[in-house]
Amino acid sequence: MTIAAKAPLKGLILCGGYSTRMQEDKCSIAYHGMPQWQYMVELLSTQLEEVYISCRPDQLAGFSSYPHVIPDNVGMGGPSAGMLSAHALQPTTAWLVVACDLPLFSAKSLQLLISSRDDSKAATSFNSPVNHLPEPLVAIWEPTGLATLQQNVQEKAQQCPRKTLLSSEIKIVENPWSAEQFNANTQAEKAEAMSQPK
Repeated sequence: MTIAAKAPLKGLILCGGYSTRMQEDKCSIAYHGMPQWQYMVELLSTQLEEVYISCRPDQLAGFSSYPHVIPDNVGMGGPSAGMLSAHALQPTTAWLVVACDLPLFSAKSLQLLISSRDDSKAATSFNSPVNHLPEPLVAIWEPTGLATLQQNVQEKAQQCPRKTLLSSEIKIVENPWSAEQFNANTQAEKAEAMSQPK
């Protein structure tokens, strides 16, 4: 019996949000002396050969200096749009998906997620320290998991990535550095992140 090859793993940084609560573009905030999207690209590139930016079509000009950008093209919004646009472009790829608004995320959490990958599951996800549910935007989505998300969206069953994870067989990873999963969505949370040692 032939064992199926593990799907290649690539990075996908979700930058397509409107940053309504932050009132400034979250992916451009310089927590580390450079735009956050650039920091995330450099971080993921230490572990992955290819890292892509996911964004809305109207954001493309802001990423003109970066060669690997996937604009949303599936006729919907939200994080599922970015994930499914990447899946449509490369349907046999597994995507390590991270939101751009994780200012404290570091190499140790990244390495833990990658080393914990179980490609026999739909996804490998960190557990949320806030609600103890899977973190769909700090997760490795296998092609099967993205195909399920696509089917759920097409059937209008659910568009929420977390609900797809909750209804799928996934691997949950407890992150001992779970504070690194802090996401900054408001000016107060930005200030909190800025005050943390990095």
